Amino acid sequence: MSEENFDRVKAVALLNKIMEAELAGVVRYTHYALMVFGHNRIPITSWLRGEANTCLAHANEAGELVTHFGEHPSLKIGALLETHKHGINDILIESLEAEREGLALYRELFELVRDRSVLLEDYARRMISEEEMHVGEVNKMLRKPGEITTFQTSG
Repeated sequence: MSEENFDRVKAVALLNKIMEAELAGVVRYTHYALMVFGHNRIPITSWLRGEANTCLAHANEAGELVTHFGEHPSLKIGALLETHKHGINDILIESLEAEREGLALYRELFELVRDRSVLLEDYARRMISEEEMHVGEVNKMLRKPGEITTFQTSG
C-alpha cells in the first residue's frame, strides 16, 4: 500500500477537521471543568481536565499527520456551543454528543483510507477504538447507580 492509493486532499482535509474538533474539545472540557460546583467538584473537574488533555494530544497527533503529508495544519477551531447549562448531566450529555461527532470523523477517515494507507488506517482504527471507549465511559456516567441499561438521549 502506498500513499498514492488514496485521496490525499480529502484525507488532509479530514485530518484538519479532526484537529479542529479536538481543539474545540480542549476548550469545551476546560470550560466545563471551570463550571463544576458542589461536593463532587474535585473528581469531576479532574476527569474533565484529563479529557481536555486527551483532546490536545489528539489534535497534536492529527496535526503531525497533516505535516507528514507536506500540508499545512489548520489554525481554526471547531464549533463551540455555549448552552449555559452547567449541571453535571447537561455537561455529560453535551460531552456524549461531541464524542459521537468526533467518532464519526474518525470513521469517515477510516472509510476513506481503508486498504489504501496502512499509516492512516491504523491511526483511524486506533482513534475509533479510543473514541468508542470515551463514548462508553460518558454513557456509563449518565446512568443512575445500579442501572445497567445504556443511557439513551431523547430526540
